[in-house]
Amino acid sequence: MQIREQLEQLIDAAVAAAREDGALSLDETPQAALERPRDEGNGDWASTVALRSAKLAKKNPREIAQIIVDHLPENDLVQSVEIAGPGFINIRLKPTALQSVVAAVRAEKGDFGKGEIPEGERKINLEYISANPTGPMHVGHGRWAALGDATARVMRHAGYDVYEEFYINDHGTQMDNFGESVAVRYQQLLGRDVEMPEACYAGAYVKDIAQAIIDEDGDKWLDADPTERMENFRERAYAYELAEQHRVTERFGTTFDCWFSERSLYEPDENGESAVDRSLAAMDEKGYIYVEDGATWFKSSAFGDEKDRVLIKANGEMTYFMSDVAYHYNKMERGFDHLINIWGADHHGYIARCEAMLAAWGWPGALEIMLGQLVNLFRDGEAVRMSKRTGEMITFEELIDEVGVDATRYLMLAKSSDQPIDFDIEVAKKKDASNPVYYVQYAHARICSILRKAASEADAAAAESGELSMDELAAKVIPADVDLAPLAHESELALMRKMDDFGPLVAQAARDRAAFRLTHYAQDLAALFHSFYTNCHVIGEEAALRDARLALVDAARIVLATTLGLLGVSAPAKM
Repeated sequence: MQIREQLEQLIDAAVAAAREDGALSLDETPQAALERPRDEGNGDWASTVALRSAKLAKKNPREIAQIIVDHLPENDLVQSVEIAGPGFINIRLKPTALQSVVAAVRAEKGDFGKGEIPEGERKINLEYISANPTGPMHVGHGRWAALGDATARVMRHAGYDVYEEFYINDHGTQMDNFGESVAVRYQQLLGRDVEMPEACYAGAYVKDIAQAIIDEDGDKWLDADPTERMENFRERAYAYELAEQHRVTERFGTTFDCWFSERSLYEPDENGESAVDRSLAAMDEKGYIYVEDGATWFKSSAFGDEKDRVLIKANGEMTYFMSDVAYHYNKMERGFDHLINIWGADHHGYIARCEAMLAAWGWPGALEIMLGQLVNLFRDGEAVRMSKRTGEMITFEELIDEVGVDATRYLMLAKSSDQPIDFDIEVAKKKDASNPVYYVQYAHARICSILRKAASEADAAAAESGELSMDELAAKVIPADVDLAPLAHESELALMRKMDDFGPLVAQAARDRAAFRLTHYAQDLAALFHSFYTNCHVIGEEAALRDARLALVDAARIVLATTLGLLGVSAPAKM
């Protein structure tokens, strides 16, 4: 149990005792309301419970605070308590309480900070990256990949049941246009003078696909039926680009439980019904479908949308929104209770209609939308528009090629999703403290170096080669019964306080869908370690102090590695 939770229980017990003996007259128990004081000189934690209770108890907050302090049970956590200002209860912990954090981290390792969601909590479908398989993924897709993957990791660490899904936009005219684009390039490469239609895809990758078909089939398709040729090329190009999307996301460390095909929504099941059919029937049964001027409409205005929406045009063509309707109904059919979609900010106008469709089926509040702003690329402060290599847009993979997976991920996550990212390629490549991911990773590598220096020559060499993991090396270097009592320096206490914040931070970041907070936490923890390293020697100190400090830096290593892991970023043992 985290120290914060233990303190909350102590304050709750004090309030309960004060109510029981009549010192406090309260109809309900207020929350302990703990927060970190802005000034560390005011203690480790501050409670505003007295301020929150003043109106209910009809007493001065400072008087209430004193009553609560007088009723605090005996415990091994609190060293001193001070009532400050209008009624803050400032709590200073015993060093042993903070030292227990080191023991907990080293015992729990990667499970440190894990939470448990109450039984019956919802099964969540997290959909991110909705892409057409008609070309390379762009840098914006990279932000959704980093954001979605980190959100899932953080939520799982907090105890949520999360299922990750990629939505393949493989239905509609864009797929035919893709097939026709390849057909045009195919003919051009074989010497035929054919112009590329305006609606087609003109990127260099289309020519590469056409050349691959020539290498395989020669001129077999040159005089074939145009429709048959387009359909054949469409499917082959689709398979190629989908395989590329799989490859690039896997390279980025992002994996999905499901790659969901939009096409499948229109395919009949064993009963001859498609997801489109079922979703329409379910909505019609509720009375929210009507036909007007030959088109089929959804009465979304009944649920707060600005106007009703067309599902099927008068000519029988399905709208893009019809796919959305069928897809979300399909998710609920698959047993999910809560749907989270990560969309670009340009999709803001779709939120009301999508919320309306779920409400129409009887699932109000089941849909949650995370909107993400764009990524602006820079190079030494100058905006970058095009790839030097191709003269076209910079792709997601080109960015990875230049700056690496770790820097791309970390910097894509450095801000809240509702803020644009200004991504400077040259900063991302720097190997100094100006690059935040390097700064954090260097702290981890420095800790590993300390552990290797404390080890025997043979064990250090084994760790250097990877034969021994850092956990195994730490177990060899640090006594199992290490005494943590020597850890009392302010730099040591500050490190332990920050590590104790990890579990509550993960819980809050998961609840708020705010994985970016872990980048700030990682930088703060790294800064505290660097400060500790400056102020406190480890190797060369007398045995008891050395061993205690080795345990402390090992705990910092574990929490740094866990934090980076939740962001999908590696924690190198050497740099």
